Amino acid sequence: MAVEEPGQDPKLNPDARLDALEQRLQKAKREEAVRTGRAPAADANEQLGQRVLSTLIGGLVGGALIGWVLDRLFHTGHVLLVVFLVLGTVGGFWSIFKLANRRP
Repeated sequence: MAVEEPGQDPKLNPDARLDALEQRLQKAKREEAVRTGRAPAADANEQLGQRVLSTLIGGLVGGALIGWVLDRLFHTGHVLLVVFLVLGTVGGFWSIFKLANRRP
């Protein structure tokens, strides 16, 4: 009977060897997913953060664009740009507030 079998670390007990194998397997799977371009999907918290960011930016840009177009159309200087920029910001924050209070 051999004291040391091939590929096994004698200092680790069997459970620790299995844990080390699982860690190496997970690392290899992540590396393979990155290599082939199939990165793991974003988790729910990351998706919610991206949705909040896009809602806020969408409100700002949408309000500014509408205000700018109406300013050009009615020749009002930059009054409507500022008004719609504020309204877009408030609308973006209101949407974020509704997202935050939604039950999972």
